[in-house]
Amino acid sequence: MENFNDFLITMFLTFKVALITTFVLLLIAIPLGYFLAFTRSRATPILEAIVSMPLVLPPSVLGFYLLITFSPQSPLGKFLLETFNLKLVFSFEGLIVGSVIFSLPFMVNPIQAGFAALPKSLFEAALTLGKSRIRILYSVLLPNISRSVLVGIVVTFAHTIGEFGVVMMIGGNIQGQTRLASIAIYDEVESLNYALAHQYALTLFVITFSVLLITFYLNKRKAK
Repeated sequence: MENFNDFLITMFLTFKVALITTFVLLLIAIPLGYFLAFTRSRATPILEAIVSMPLVLPPSVLGFYLLITFSPQSPLGKFLLETFNLKLVFSFEGLIVGSVIFSLPFMVNPIQAGFAALPKSLFEAALTLGKSRIRILYSVLLPNISRSVLVGIVVTFAHTIGEFGVVMMIGGNIQGQTRLASIAIYDEVESLNYALAHQYALTLFVITFSVLLITFYLNKRKAK
């Protein structure tokens, strides 16, 4: 019974982190993807490289530097703690920050690609009608990249629920607070408790596969 309660709490935290991370990244990725797709400057490649870093950087490396950056002993960590009473190391809030940074390219890249694939005439036609850039973004461009947005949401969600290195480094392994499913699987395997590890792993597998299957099905229907 105790194992079942721990299982429910861990899965709840895992999906809570994934949902909040996906929502926050959607708010960030739409304007950022728009900027990267339509802005031509020397700074754009630098920003694109920064956004894409989590794709190639080992999670443990990113997690280590996040741990150092937000540690209460660091200038930024000390400022956040003393000014806002916000502790990002070994806390739920830290999991969200780490997940947002680590999953950033999985949301930004599809949305940026969607914007970049739109014909320039669409944007220019909207400008001639006297619409503001903000209104063009939300009423003209976004509806035309709905598939890209959907892909970004699904991939980000699926990627977030399977995170290990970053969340382990910045969140630790505190039961009921920062212990996520990926960490629980590692713990149970280390304890030779393969039955419980299988429960966590199978749950993640089934949910991830189901989400992807539904997404591909919806994309097929939209393409018809």
